[in-house]
Amino acid sequence: MTGRSRKAPAGASPFAVSAAPLNAAKFADPDRTADGSPRATVPLVALETLWFNTGTLCNLACANCYIESSPTNDALVYLAAADVCRFLDEIAGAGLPTCEIGFTGGEPFMNREIIKMLADALVRGHDVLVLTNAMKPMRRHDAALLALRAEHGDRLTLRVSLDHHARDIHDAERGPGSFDAAIDGLQWLSQHGFRLAVAGRHLAHEGEAEARAGYAELFVAAGIAIDAADPAALVLFREMDARADVAEISTACWQILGQSPADVMCATSRMVVHRKGEASPRVAARTLIPYDPGFDMGSTLAEAARSVSLNHPHCARFCVLGGASCSA
Repeated sequence: MTGRSRKAPAGASPFAVSAAPLNAAKFADPDRTADGSPRATVPLVALETLWFNTGTLCNLACANCYIESSPTNDALVYLAAADVCRFLDEIAGAGLPTCEIGFTGGEPFMNREIIKMLADALVRGHDVLVLTNAMKPMRRHDAALLALRAEHGDRLTLRVSLDHHARDIHDAERGPGSFDAAIDGLQWLSQHGFRLAVAGRHLAHEGEAEARAGYAELFVAAGIAIDAADPAALVLFREMDARADVAEISTACWQILGQSPADVMCATSRMVVHRKGEASPRVAARTLIPYDPGFDMGSTLAEAARSVSLNHPHCARFCVLGGASCSA
């Protein structure tokens, strides 16, 4: 089985978008935009999804990873199963409406305690979403994953990163051979009946309909049971580049855009991270911004139940203007 071949440009990420550099005056003040307007904020409406970043170590070093994961980057150290348990206990003790627990990285399956973490969340009745590249680290856990699937069924979802439906473009982003390895992992998951999704992207000149058609052709040819027309089964994300210019979001933008603060990801989610050098895990406002101290929300979910200022380019490009969410 082969993906359609389309040569990717040499050097930079094939998904890079030409844009003017970010105006240095933007995203400098958490309360005001560069023109002095009140900056938009998002209250925590309800903690529906709690993410755990299991660590930034990854078996790949992608050309444009927003979190800079790689085989050597341990800026976010491995979470322990006991860390996850502490936050799950807080959810239970406070009666929070957290139906979904997400695990991301790095590559979550490189964390030796990942199966314990998944099992704990599932046994407590949460739906679990794991973001993975479906390569060798995941395949080391075949037997354990099959056991979780047998016990918990569709409450476990694996979302596999497949940057493009063309092998050359995916491999230009993730490295030679990564496309075929990911397809192999997807086929295994599909053959064993896992609830499955794919996270992909489309090129700047490629429309969403064209991208979905390309993925649909690939899934049929590979025997992968994913409906490419379903936006929950094939999630197409925008390219994120914090150096590229983008409009800031002021309070007036909600009415202009016909949106509500409740529509934005951080109205319903938080992420637990353990930054290297810190004594214990902390809660970040969102999955996209794990390092910025301006988005550190505290050491407990109770402390993190406060409004978030949309003071980062990703807030505008990915969440508000892009309408994207990492949740299932």
